[in-house]
Amino acid sequence: MWTFYLNLQKSATKNNMEELSKAEEKIMVIFWKLKKAFVKDIIAELPDEQKPPYNTISSVTRILAGKGYLKFKAYGKTYEYYPAVTQAYYRKLKVKKMLSAQFGNSPASLLSFIIKEEKLSKDEIKKLKEIINDID
Repeated sequence: MWTFYLNLQKSATKNNMEELSKAEEKIMVIFWKLKKAFVKDIIAELPDEQKPPYNTISSVTRILAGKGYLKFKAYGKTYEYYPAVTQAYYRKLKVKKMLSAQFGNSPASLLSFIIKEEKLSKDEIKKLKEIINDID
């Protein structure tokens, strides 16, 4: 079984990474926070009312490794996992995908949407203007 995940892990590259499900993303946020962890550490970080069985988290973790988001070290039959990509890199992938799918690859369209739909405060608009002006 681990051979399958090892082969998947080797074949996944940052350029062709699969999108994460909500459950996978939730687990990755914990890995980014902890830097490295065993499955039991991930479960300990989940709120008491949301603790799924150990096998569920173990399966999600193996899937994340298979997708290339996690790497691991084996200690006998126990595995310590750590992120293979940074949270900033994942955020970049998500924004690029959204920009492409929802805004025709137009950052201006995205910014226009945010300004119109999010009811930005004057301070937030001022900060956006400063960011744009600092680009030059």
